[in-house]
Amino acid sequence: MTRTTVPASTATRSTALASLAASLTLAVLAGCGAKTPDKVDAATAGIPVRTAPATSGPARAPIGSSGLIANEDEMRLSFKTGGIIRRIAVDEGAVVRKGQLLAELELTEINAQFEQARQGALKAERDLERGERLHADQVISLETLQNLRTQAAVARAASQAARFNLGYSSIVAPQDGRVLRRLAEERELVPPGQPVLVLGGADRGQVVRTALADREVVQVALGDTARVEVDAYPGRSFEARVSEVSAAADPRSGLFPVELRIAPQAGITLATGLVARVDITPTAGRSGSLTRMPIAALVEGRGDDAVVFVADKGVARKRSIKVAFIAGTEVAIASGLTPGEPVVTEGALYLQDGDRIRIVAAPPPAAAAPSTTPAWATKQG
Repeated sequence: MTRTTVPASTATRSTALASLAASLTLAVLAGCGAKTPDKVDAATAGIPVRTAPATSGPARAPIGSSGLIANEDEMRLSFKTGGIIRRIAVDEGAVVRKGQLLAELELTEINAQFEQARQGALKAERDLERGERLHADQVISLETLQNLRTQAAVARAASQAARFNLGYSSIVAPQDGRVLRRLAEERELVPPGQPVLVLGGADRGQVVRTALADREVVQVALGDTARVEVDAYPGRSFEARVSEVSAAADPRSGLFPVELRIAPQAGITLATGLVARVDITPTAGRSGSLTRMPIAALVEGRGDDAVVFVADKGVARKRSIKVAFIAGTEVAIASGLTPGEPVVTEGALYLQDGDRIRIVAAPPPAAAAPSTTPAWATKQG
């Protein structure tokens, strides 16, 4: 039996010609009004779309703002007296325990002042004892004795003040926590009261400090719920509640400071200073509800009027709605839609009223990518 071999170039050309002929045949059939197999399937099964049910949500738009993560107990530690810093025993980020030595001054001058005050108090006590004996022998007057008593009391007070200053010539941790900032270095001369270390307490948790305009702060009350998001945890939100609302505006910005306490989550401590996005739900917004749907379901709109497609037994129904407000990726509906109705979120731009549709399931979520968040931004302690 003889086998005929066709050159590769000839086979390739034959395949291309066959494909071209098939394409031309389909074009002719389409031009003559014949339906291709794909069109027949689309007409029978419907246009593929994805849907999402309308839900119910607060009747008022959340108040959005941004702020900074901080420890609720944040203390600026300093020396009672001025002097040269002898030693700072901790660095930024160090975890400390209550009573731990953090920093101390050079004590030569402070010890000398204390000793001077102590010796002055001892001398005043000796003078007073001698004056008591002399007054008993009627050698000195009562006025002189009273003056000696006053001098002794003043000297004792000066000695107590010097002892107090000596005790506060070192900084010890007032509670367990973490050193957030180190504001001075060893051998620097610092005046009394100048902050040297900033300590974040570990007992009362973390807060978000933000500020609101006057038209927004009047809607907020203590205990209002909020959602907090930070870039260090993409796609994740933290629950919070309003814990402080200032009654006076900041004179520099004209905004009203507001503090929100973040609900603790096991194994997560947000780094102080992270920028956070906050959405506060006012108390008034929880008194009623509105229908909500994904913003992707909007087909067209003008002002408060918009159009969506609702899936009704395999048929797309065009529906006019009234928009109350837009919050993030959701649209609050004032009228025209009820919770539970399925709205077309993908494929709506290709629909007309009355088209048959086929609902396609959403693809499974992709596997989470390995976290690239630095350790300092995600974990403290």
